[in-house]
Amino acid sequence: MRYLDFEKPLEEIESRLEELEAYAKASEIDCQAEIDLLRQRLEAKLDEIFSKLEPWQNIQLARHPDRPYFCDYRPQLFTDWQELHGDRKFADDRAIVTGLAKLNGTSVAICAHQKGRNTEENLRRNFGMPHPEGFRKAERIMQMAGDMGLPIITFIDSAGAYPGLGAEERGQHEAIARNLMVMSQLPVPIICIVTGEGGSGGALAIGVGNRVLMLEYSYYAVCTPEACAAIILRDRTKASAIAGSMRIIAPELMQLGVIDRIIPEARGGAHRDPALTAQNVKTALVQELDELMKLSEEEVIEHRYQRFRQMGVFEMAQV
Repeated sequence: MRYLDFEKPLEEIESRLEELEAYAKASEIDCQAEIDLLRQRLEAKLDEIFSKLEPWQNIQLARHPDRPYFCDYRPQLFTDWQELHGDRKFADDRAIVTGLAKLNGTSVAICAHQKGRNTEENLRRNFGMPHPEGFRKAERIMQMAGDMGLPIITFIDSAGAYPGLGAEERGQHEAIARNLMVMSQLPVPIICIVTGEGGSGGALAIGVGNRVLMLEYSYYAVCTPEACAAIILRDRTKASAIAGSMRIIAPELMQLGVIDRIIPEARGGAHRDPALTAQNVKTALVQELDELMKLSEEEVIEHRYQRFRQMGVFEMAQV
C-alpha cells in the first residue's frame, strides 16, 4: 500500500503488524497478545486521523493512487457486462467506459470515467480526462438507453475534460454542452455517483442526474484546487490553502443541496477495503433505482428539472 503524508503514522504500525504476523506464522510462536495490541493501536490511530481530516487531506484521498476506479467496482456491482465502444464519428476514447449491464437483475446503461494504474495505462486512458469523442460516446449510449427505456448510471472520477488543442479543435465545449442538454431531457432515471475526483465540465458532462451521490472521501468542484489557486492567488502551489474555502467535499456539498446522498467508504478510504466500499455503493444504487423506477417518463424529467432548479439561494428583486 502507498501512504499519503498524513497516513505515515499508520505505515509504521501496519509494517510492524505484518512483520509480527509473518514471524509468528514462520516460527509457530504464539504472538497473539502482541498482535492484538498492535491492532488496537492501529484502530485508535485510524480513528484519530480520519475523524478530523482537513479538506486538502480529503482531496488527497480522492486522488489516492490505490483508490478503486470503475473497472475495479464493475465486477462487484454488475452482471452481464457488455462494453460498447466509439462515438461513430472520430474515435473510441478510453478515458470514458460505456456499456450495458444488469444491476440486481435490472438492465442499465453505464457511462464512467476510467483512469490508469501505471504510466502505460494512464496514457491509454488519457489520465481519465476525456476528449470530445469520449463525451460523444457517452451521449450515444445515453441516447440509446433513452430509446430502449434503460436507466442510466454514471461514475464520475476525472480531474476534468482534456484541455489540449486537438480536443478544442474537435469541439470539446460543444460536446460537453450537448451532453448537458441531452441528459436533462432523457425520459429514463439517471443516477450519478462521484467516486473520486469530480472535476469541472468533465464531471458535469455525465453528471446531470435525478440523483447525485458521492463517496465519503471524493470531491466535486468547478475546477481543481490547483486551478483555483492559480486563478485566485496566482500560485497553484497554494492549493492546500484554498481547498477549505472551496466547499467541495461531500458533507459541505450535502449541506448546499448539490448532492443527495453520501456513501460511506471503508475506514481510511475505499482503497483499504474496496469490497466493503463496493457493497455500500451497490446498496445505495439499488435503493435509489428502486425509488426512481416508480416514476413515469414525464415525472422522471420533471424530477430532474426540479432537482437542479432548487439549487442555490436567490431573492426576487422588488419592482
